[in-house]
Amino acid sequence: MPSEFELIARHFTRPVRHTVLGVGDDGAVLRPAPGMDLVVTTDMLVAGTHFLPDADAEALGWKALAVNLSDLAAMGAQPRWAVVAASLPAADEIWIAAFARGFFACAEAFEVDVIGGDTTRGPLNLAPTVIGEVPQGQALTRAGARSGDELWVSGTPGLAALGLAHRQGKVSLGEAALARCLAALDRPQPRVGLGLALRGLASAAIDVSDGLLADIGHILERSGLAADIEFPGLPRAALEAGADAAIAQRCLLAGGDDYELAFSAPAGRRPDIEALSGRLGLPLTRIGRLRAGPAGELILRDDAGQPMPVGQRGFDHFA
Repeated sequence: MPSEFELIARHFTRPVRHTVLGVGDDGAVLRPAPGMDLVVTTDMLVAGTHFLPDADAEALGWKALAVNLSDLAAMGAQPRWAVVAASLPAADEIWIAAFARGFFACAEAFEVDVIGGDTTRGPLNLAPTVIGEVPQGQALTRAGARSGDELWVSGTPGLAALGLAHRQGKVSLGEAALARCLAALDRPQPRVGLGLALRGLASAAIDVSDGLLADIGHILERSGLAADIEFPGLPRAALEAGADAAIAQRCLLAGGDDYELAFSAPAGRRPDIEALSGRLGLPLTRIGRLRAGPAGELILRDDAGQPMPVGQRGFDHFA
């Protein structure tokens, strides 16, 4: 059976692009570009909580890095470096090799240097940390929204949650819808290009990981605002996937695991955002407006402008 260091050397040691010293020492040596701030985030994935225990290892490798890059995207940061700590039930080299293929495929796609980490025996738990750069003072935060700003979301939230619901036997999707939903669940695409383009355009941003309404609520709380969300204006893909209507609506509003970006911007920047959508080839949908009110208050409105009942807003790790 290979040792920990043999596994690291064989599967997690690759050439680096923008790193002074990478894997092989007690720590990596980084040199940020002049005039840049560093943005650091970590997003843990635990078997049975964030993914099914029999999840495909290669897809899990991609996702483990992608969900962390999504956090950098929400901050408007350019990804640069990643470390990955993992506890593994056994030194299963076939599984580890497949995981590494997926992880490094995502790293290559977003030009990330993998510069270290740690492994130990234990329940399956993956904890990457990623580091990015943003020009000084230009990081997007959740606290910058202003009353009157419009709310937007990228892509097609709800599909990943529908894919999970299918795997859990809660819904049955047709072949085409299932393929789209499982792609969203297994290989999310972090919106790095969008995040970079939103610098100086968006007033606040967050990635949609725990549920659309829950995550927008974090912007509202940090910015001290309330919001009205227009249900008829939300992206319709999840509602049109052929699933049970109530489950589809719950997936759209509260499903999470989408890794799209929700963001606010002044109403006057609407033409710029619409043009950005065309340049990126990415749907950007205006879904509501921020207003003065109790911090965190969110009202979902139907096509007549009347409030709709809202149940669970999203995923809570300790609920």
